Amino acid sequence: MITKLKTAALSALIAFGAIAAVPAAAQAEGLYLNYGSGHRSGVGIGVQIGDYDRYDYRDYRRDRRHFRGCSPERALNKAERMGVRRARVVDVDRRTIEIAGRKYGERVRLTFARAPNCPIVRW
Repeated sequence: MITKLKTAALSALIAFGAIAAVPAAAQAEGLYLNYGSGHRSGVGIGVQIGDYDRYDYRDYRRDRRHFRGCSPERALNKAERMGVRRARVVDVDRRTIEIAGRKYGERVRLTFARAPNCPIVRW
């Protein structure tokens, strides 16, 4: 019994020494030790270096660099939500976006400003 405890203590000491030797880049991502039941592998012992299941908000912010004003796609979506059928972009200017389509069987032409939330300038 004593030899088993000595062996377990020695293996734990070696394991913690190995964890200390892991490079700093791997520790920056995260180092997780698991003992017990897991939802994927069942009962067991596991070591995970890095967290690949987590959503990385830094990449999300980096990808979200976009124009905050009205784009032609947003103006088109707004016109369709307003009930304009067969809406299409007719003209894109520095300050305005013109959309043409049909509503109640009649031709309509909408002009949106390039400001946020696509305000309607002319109906």
